[in-house]
Amino acid sequence: MGSTSKSMQHVFSPRRVFKSFGYAITGLKDMLRTEQNARFHLVVSICVLIASALFHLSGTEWCIVLLCIALVWAGEAFNTAVETITDHLFHEFNETARIIKDVSAGAVFVCAMISIICGIIIFLPKILNWLF
Repeated sequence: MGSTSKSMQHVFSPRRVFKSFGYAITGLKDMLRTEQNARFHLVVSICVLIASALFHLSGTEWCIVLLCIALVWAGEAFNTAVETITDHLFHEFNETARIIKDVSAGAVFVCAMISIICGIIIFLPKILNWLF
């Protein structure tokens, strides 16, 4: 029982947790540095957050907007990882590599389209109300 307790302390070490956060932040920085679409998503995310504050979204609307932003960012991160691995494994054009990369990009596209639809549902009535 003593060794189990000691190993559990090692597994849940705050220092290890913070170190893993550092790796995650480094990965996001790498993605922003290397991926044009990630930089586009960053600009759009900032614009959407500003619009959300200006239009005084409800708590539920904020949750939906934040989940949509997270969904697109997670999709882009997975896509970047898949593309990086694929490029590493296939140095020349390969039909399998093309399919892998296209399917991964398609997943991000689905996330982005659903997020745009949610954005239209949330923001369009508020924009129209503001205009008229």
